[in-house]
Amino acid sequence: MNILLYVLASLLGVFVLLWALGLWFRRSEDLRVYDHPVDPPASELFSRLGGPSGEHQAVSQMFESQKDEVRGLSKSQMLTFVRNFMEEIPAGKEYDCHFSPVDVDGVPAEWVLAPGVDGLRRVLYIHGGAFFAGSPRSHRPITSRYSELATAAVLAIDYRRVPENHRLDCVEDCRTAYKWILENGPEGPGHATRVFISGDSAGGNLSLVLSNWIRDEQLSKPDAVIALSPLTDSTYSSPSIRDNVKSDKMLGPLFGRLTKVPRWLLGWIYVLETRVRPANPLVSPIHAKLSGLPPTLIQVSEAEMLLDDARRFVNKARSFGSPARIQTWPGLLHVWQIFYPEVPEAREAFERIGEFLELVESGSK
Repeated sequence: MNILLYVLASLLGVFVLLWALGLWFRRSEDLRVYDHPVDPPASELFSRLGGPSGEHQAVSQMFESQKDEVRGLSKSQMLTFVRNFMEEIPAGKEYDCHFSPVDVDGVPAEWVLAPGVDGLRRVLYIHGGAFFAGSPRSHRPITSRYSELATAAVLAIDYRRVPENHRLDCVEDCRTAYKWILENGPEGPGHATRVFISGDSAGGNLSLVLSNWIRDEQLSKPDAVIALSPLTDSTYSSPSIRDNVKSDKMLGPLFGRLTKVPRWLLGWIYVLETRVRPANPLVSPIHAKLSGLPPTLIQVSEAEMLLDDARRFVNKARSFGSPARIQTWPGLLHVWQIFYPEVPEAREAFERIGEFLELVESGSK
């Protein structure tokens, strides 16, 4: 009996220790103070009479029809499924752009060049894909439109992805690319006259992390940063992570199961997989000091799991005096911009980005 009690007490002690360490891994600033609507004019809502367009509904229905299949996939099967799916997004599309591979100090990348672009105007684009999927090719619907919209050369990087690489390797690749793009264009060496940073989802996370680092290193700041549906908090603590699981037709089936995992255990899972604390600003840009940032625009759907990640980031950045703003659309998919030009809401989103860039270049924020 004494041995049994000793074993039970030991197991309980181990469990309590694991529980406490899991909570410590997730320990972070209390961001609930930023859980409020962003005040106008830094917040804009765009809605369509009658709800999302028929074109958007057709794409949404495609994800809806696959949700049961996706939920039944193992981790390795899901990785393969998502990678293959993303590479098929641009299939059959034609672009009025030239795509040119380039080596960016060891980071594979491609230049995306619309006719008549100014090679001294440059956009660094960082693709999404949950850090394990996506590529410059998969995101050509976005990068080609950026080149046209900004009349700029777009550098889309093929950063190192997990699980084949460490989680922070992609952060290092983004830093390398930014330093390179300041002094190199599609025609060779030359100092940029304008530089913009943009990314979606995981790439939005990396864009915001990069923006913080550029400020800390006192490098030449980008003229603006644009993040599409970014993950800003890897502790996954924002309310919409759980509240919008059912309404998020893309991320819900893929990652909704994580919302059922106890939060202390999520801390352990994240650290074991990435070897980084989830509140580290290198993976959670919202946990950095957000002062001194360039003009920053975030676009996000009100139906997606990352809605409050975006709201919290903008509210915190503005509380630190940084010129951040948010644009939201009700009922849309995560990173709906990638379905340009077929989906009208994607076309509208890029129109809003164009207006933002004009404001930035005119000196307004």
